[in-house]
Amino acid sequence: MPPKNPEQNFLADRFEADRARLRGVAYRMLGSLPEAEDAVQEAWLRLSRADTSGVDNLSAWLTTVTSRVCLDMLRSRKSRREDALLDGGPEPSVSGEDAIERETILADSVGLALLVVLQALSPAERIAFVLHDLFDMPFEQIAPIVERTPDAARQLASRARRRVRGGEAPLDAAQTAQKTVVDAFLTASRTGDLAGLMAVLDPNVVVRADVFAGGGQTRELRGAERVAAFYNGLAQTARTALVDGAIGAVVAPLGKLHLVLDIRVENGKVVEISAVGDPRRLETAKVAAV
Repeated sequence: MPPKNPEQNFLADRFEADRARLRGVAYRMLGSLPEAEDAVQEAWLRLSRADTSGVDNLSAWLTTVTSRVCLDMLRSRKSRREDALLDGGPEPSVSGEDAIERETILADSVGLALLVVLQALSPAERIAFVLHDLFDMPFEQIAPIVERTPDAARQLASRARRRVRGGEAPLDAAQTAQKTVVDAFLTASRTGDLAGLMAVLDPNVVVRADVFAGGGQTRELRGAERVAAFYNGLAQTARTALVDGAIGAVVAPLGKLHLVLDIRVENGKVVEISAVGDPRRLETAKVAAV
């Protein structure tokens, strides 16, 4: 219902000015646009009921409230042994191509590989990492949200940071070269650049898919022409990632981990791609953003 007094009108205007930013905060914590919108709506309800006369920084107050709502949602999700990045979470509250496009754009802006990694963090680690590393909130403000001391909050973020980055050293020269090839392959696939695909595929490239990735049966493709034709216009949601310490890719539509692509590169060409959709492998795969 619309606000009924000047104060409510003022709060509503201030909230609308922060809505997009709060949605971004919540999305990075929850990995689901419908859940993020629910969290933001709950933040508005709490704002509308709260006495904010003593609040000096309303934007910071709203960030704190939204973060606490997200933390409660993450804890509830964990207690149900659910994870929205793997099982999809609740059905979207809005449907149709427009809703899918909105979430796809938001997921891509965050980084799909990062969303996949974040799902492996504990709720407190996730909150601390997102607020500090992505939104520059000081640990003194994060501490009461995650119910820790500032030093403990700093440790949560540090632990999360190591997991997000795979606990690895920066990419070495060989990995950097492999990433360049994988990036080129995925870009050519996504944009329907057949010539670009042929340029990065070894003439004898082999693609293998397990039963989950192959539509109920294992599949195999051989030869650059067949592989290029198959991937031409494909891989719309695939992004380069570090998978179990090696350069590969994840296919994660709307942040939901669907496939892992193990991509072997030799002499600047893709020589082998293994598409793995086995849920057991996806649960154990160590994915890091690159």
